[in-house]
Amino acid sequence: MKNKGNIQEKVYNYKTKHQEGFTQSELENLLLNYPNINMDKFDDAMRGCTCMLKDNEIIMYHCDIARAITCGIENRNLRSYEFD
Repeated sequence: MKNKGNIQEKVYNYKTKHQEGFTQSELENLLLNYPNINMDKFDDAMRGCTCMLKDNEIIMYHCDIARAITCGIENRNLRSYEFD
């Protein structure tokens, strides 16, 4: 997909409160940039992803967010080799 690099760039350069990743509200704001995303495919790709708890907030990692956005935009499931 030609936009995959753009997704990575947008996700990794997004200003987040925690360097480790995204809070839920930050993720919701980021997703506003993708109005045509298939949220079912995004949610499926996010299911089971590792996250962390910091300052009583769940933090989702950049790599998982970028992968899930890609799946949502490409309207596909996560591929077996994409699991980490």
